[in-house]
Amino acid sequence: MVKLDIISDPVCPWCYIGKSNFDKALADFPDHPFEIQWHPFQLNPDMPPEGMDRREYLEAKFGGKEGVMQAYGPVVTHAENAGVELNLDKIQKTPNTIDAHRLIHWAGLEQLQLLVVDLLFKAYFVEGCDISDHEVLSAIAETAEMDTSMVTRLLKTDSDIEDIRARDVHSRKMGIQSVPTFIVANQHAVPGAQPPEMWAKVIKEIQDQLDQAE
Repeated sequence: MVKLDIISDPVCPWCYIGKSNFDKALADFPDHPFEIQWHPFQLNPDMPPEGMDRREYLEAKFGGKEGVMQAYGPVVTHAENAGVELNLDKIQKTPNTIDAHRLIHWAGLEQLQLLVVDLLFKAYFVEGCDISDHEVLSAIAETAEMDTSMVTRLLKTDSDIEDIRARDVHSRKMGIQSVPTFIVANQHAVPGAQPPEMWAKVIKEIQDQLDQAE
């Protein structure tokens, strides 16, 4: 197996598109060589715990309505081309994602990261849910058939918060400035929402190398 580390934030539209493209490639390679682990990266590490009104936040970040339209125009185009459902008008709040990242971490302990990441993306980008809300996160845990009572208890504590923050800082010290970033075998960084065709090529090359090594 080849380790694939994916550094991402569940409020990042490019991460959502990137995962969708990656999933399409994996569907064509059911025996793919990857051992996948998701890692935290907060696009907005200084976001207040209660989050911010999405429109106000985006206009402040991108310099007004025109800036937002310029920033999100390519997102909408790429999502449409990739067949990814985006309901941006449903999103009322830009949340702090520390608890969502905690849920992804706990899902990894139960080998459920891929499913939970997918559910978080859909909850936010399709349903417009506040993925900092503990009830929303507990519902996602239940859908994924995690130990929901344990998740609900842990969300009420500070468990793993400092670990998540430290891992975020570690990624930045490694030079990662944008997400998604895919790191193959601790060596090769693949940034951005790459198309399925690119991933198919990478998977085939890795499989050929593994076959030759046997």
